[in-house]
Amino acid sequence: MQQQQHRQPELVEGSLPVFVFPTELVFYADEQSSHKQVLTLYNPYEFALKFKVLCTAPNKYTVVDSTGAVKPQCCIDIVIRHRDVRACHYGVYDKFRLQVSEQSQRKALGRKEVTATLRPSASQEPPGSRSLDEERRMKEQSSDGEFFEQSAFQSDSRPVAGGPSLLTVLLGLVCMAALMLPTLGEQESTVPVYLHLSVNKKLVAAYVLGLLTMVILRT
Repeated sequence: MQQQQHRQPELVEGSLPVFVFPTELVFYADEQSSHKQVLTLYNPYEFALKFKVLCTAPNKYTVVDSTGAVKPQCCIDIVIRHRDVRACHYGVYDKFRLQVSEQSQRKALGRKEVTATLRPSASQEPPGSRSLDEERRMKEQSSDGEFFEQSAFQSDSRPVAGGPSLLTVLLGLVCMAALMLPTLGEQESTVPVYLHLSVNKKLVAAYVLGLLTMVILRT
């Protein structure tokens, strides 16, 4: 009976403590490695937890596995990538909210908010350069934003290999090499005659190269 009385208050909606580390994410524009951050969600309880990641600015971030589950007395890493590194976002505080619930229930048992900000450079802004009052004021302003589900934007994330395919690049190099070869009929050339191309073949190479250029510019 005592055990039930002790556990019941924890399962009241919104009252369950959520353990997340770190509680602040700092991205630096000039450090590519910092554009990927990891949040660790701990589950010290004896029952499994479902989690969902919300954000006040979901278009600026990609969250890998924004929903999932954590086994009892285990933890899980949530990867967050900043995908809109621009000067207009410097110093802006966004927030992530981690909502957890018991697997057999739909209501949110607990939530924890994590701040995120983009700064120009770690070297230009050493620790302690901002006053505590300024930090607190900016974080309070960010809390007024509305939270959105990250999963709705997963399909918009760019693939890792976002550039042109290897075949496209190789075909483009072949066309460029063909255009650089001597034209059929040229006398003063050290290139063997069998490598001399006709005007028609060079026109085809130029046409294909133009198409490939359009494809590369669109990727």
